[in-house]
Amino acid sequence: MSNSNNNSNNNNGKMSYEEAGRKGGEQTAKNHDKEFYQEIGEKGGEATSDNHDKKFYQEIGAKGGSQSSNSSNSNSGNSNSSNSSNNSNSNNN
Repeated sequence: MSNSNNNSNNNNGKMSYEEAGRKGGEQTAKNHDKEFYQEIGEKGGEATSDNHDKKFYQEIGAKGGSQSSNSSNSNSGNSNSSNSSNNSNSNNN
């Protein structure tokens, strides 16, 4: 039995929200180009700007900044492990 059949059986023949969202997103991607996504992104940004003040952007900017520093720490960890693999490759040459 395939996974889609298992999902149907588990949900009494109904599609899960996750599956419906995935299928809808895939269909939207097939039907629209890059320009479509740029336009809806711009509209969303304008709507957000209309509905929020300077303080909102300062707060999300501060949150993003703190997350960025955390992610750079994890990236440096990944980079160290890739460097060690690169070092082992160079030792093999």
